[in-house]
Amino acid sequence: MKLQVIQDGQGKNTGVFIPINDWEILTQRYKDLKNLVSTEPPPKKKLSELAGTLSVETAEAMLNQVEESRSAWEERLKKQF
Repeated sequence: MKLQVIQDGQGKNTGVFIPINDWEILTQRYKDLKNLVSTEPPPKKKLSELAGTLSVETAEAMLNQVEESRSAWEERLKKQF
């Protein structure tokens, strides 16, 4: 069995990926496993339900990245024309 550990940006283990063939073997051997895990995707949310879920810090960091990218793009354009 070849498991893959999933880590976040800080290197903290956050999950495990189990190849589907191995998962099927495990769930055949241990029937209760299927009851613990939902393989159905979560219901889709409306865009309006996501309002306010982004932290101010993350929003500012994203905005700064966009502004830096835009400035770099504009500088490259000036050099081309």
